[in-house]
This record gives sequence, structure tokens and C-alpha cells, in this order.
Amino acid sequence: MSYCFGVDVGGTTVKLGLFQTDGQLLEKWEIKTRTENGGEAILPDIADSICSKMKEHGLEKEQVLGIGMGIPAPVTGEGIVKNTANLGWGYKEVKRELEELTGIRVVPGNDANVAALGEMWMGGGKGCRDMIMVTLGTGVGGGVITDGECVVGSHGAGGEIGHIRVNYEETEACGCGNKGCLEQYASATGIARLARRRLVKDEEPSILRQEAVDAITAKSVFDAVKEGDKVAIQIAEEFGNYLGNALVNLAAVCDPEVVVIGGGVSKAGKILLDYIEKPFRERAFFANKETRFVLAELANDAGIYGAVKLLLS
Repeated sequence: MSYCFGVDVGGTTVKLGLFQTDGQLLEKWEIKTRTENGGEAILPDIADSICSKMKEHGLEKEQVLGIGMGIPAPVTGEGIVKNTANLGWGYKEVKRELEELTGIRVVPGNDANVAALGEMWMGGGKGCRDMIMVTLGTGVGGGVITDGECVVGSHGAGGEIGHIRVNYEETEACGCGNKGCLEQYASATGIARLARRRLVKDEEPSILRQEAVDAITAKSVFDAVKEGDKVAIQIAEEFGNYLGNALVNLAAVCDPEVVVIGGGVSKAGKILLDYIEKPFRERAFFANKETRFVLAELANDAGIYGAVKLLLS
């Protein structure tokens, strides 16, 4: 039996999993992401953790096919990261460095692309080879899969769905420096921002007015939607129009069989999909109208599953 490791590097923790090559997860665990001093300890910590786990399970290097890895940054085909927002890394040859530390083959990729692979392999997109995944969290991430392969691009930035420009009139800047990005309206923070803007527009009664405007979250909005709150429904419709229309454009380019919606916001459940699907069905190119929408199934494990699938592809 051959084994492999899946690694999902986050700004706070690194999630790791030991898998059989048939996709069976044998064990998962986490270690702290030490970002101080330019993140110099991150790769050595990962290497130490993997080597310790191999010793614990009595595994020799010859039994380990490799290490798949998701990183929150664009990753080139050579396994190089040129910059990261929250790991402290600048230019880093991730593949080479971790291979030298472990003596095991390493295949790194962008974390959102890797999560999409995980959902295609063992989650909401299982059985599909053409898929878009959108992760709605603090930001908006994504992955585009065509014929079973992630669209990576020449700079490692393929699938950066959150930075599609959807509002040409926006005056506030996105975290990326541009204005009017999808992330400003469809992320958890973006939905809360839409709510604040809507609530100052007039005095229409709303459940949302029961809490301080600055305390409103995406969960607050969708909880109120479930209660039939008119103002919350208007906010959800605005969110859905931005995301649904962005997906109309993406579908016209890559013609997915399914769109998988994940991330923290997806915990709102099926009602979330309703607000995205409606504008999509109304405006999609006729050949794309039957695209299915589903919720992600792997939650926080999508990254480690996808890292393994990246390795095995």
C-alpha cells in the first residue's frame, strides 16, 4: 500500500492529513502556522510534523508517494511563490525547499484551486470533470476545473474569482487595490458591507436593526432572510445578483457542469443557493442554463483532500 500527505497551509494553522492513495483519509491533524521572521519556520515545521507522523506509523520514504500542498498565494508550475498576504513569505521556492527538508516529492498549488480539486474528487462535485468552485469566506476564493485539471495560468493566478470586476461605479478599494471586485459584495465581509449600506438608506423596519450596524454579519443577514425580513431579503438579492452575474460570465467561458459553493457563508444552507441561482438562470447563455448549483461537502477538509488529488493527478 502506498501513502501520501495532504497539506493545507493557512494563516493561523496548517492542516495535514495522511492518506492512502485511493483517497482514504487515515488521520488528520493541525499545527500552528508560525509566520514570524518572514515565515521561516513554516516549511521546517511541516517537514518535522510529517516525519514524526511517518515514524509513528512506521512508514519508510519509499512507501510515501509524495506531499500535496495548498498555499494561500499564486503558485507557479515550478512550485515557486512570489509573495503571500499572510504567511510572511516573499519569493520562496516551496517545492525545492520542502523536498530538501523531507526527501519526498512535493507538489504545491494555490489553496483555493486545491480545495476545488478536493470537492471535485470527494465532495460536492464528485463525478464531474468541469466545475467552478466559489469559496465565500472573509474573501472570495475560487477554482476553475476543466477536464479534471485546475486552470492555473501563466502567473499561478488562475481562478481568482474574487477579483473579477463587477461594479464599475465603486469608489472604495478592495484589499487587492482595485475597485468593484466581487469580493467586496459576495464575501462574508462584503455581505455585511452591503447590509450597512442598505440600513443607512432609510428607516424601513428590519430585524437587522436590533443589533449595532457594525456588528452585523453575513450570518445575521441570512438568519433574517429565513425569518422573512424584507430588508435582509433585499440585501441577499443584491449579493445574489453580483455573484450570479459573475458566474454567468465565467460559465460562458468554461461551461461547467456544476458550481460548488463553499466557505463559511455557505453554512446558510440551500437558501443561499436560491439567491445565486435565480439571476444566473435568468441571464446565463442558453447552453449554460442547466448548470447545477450545490453546496460544498468537505468543509475544512477540502484543502487536504485536494492537495492529495493534485499530487495524484
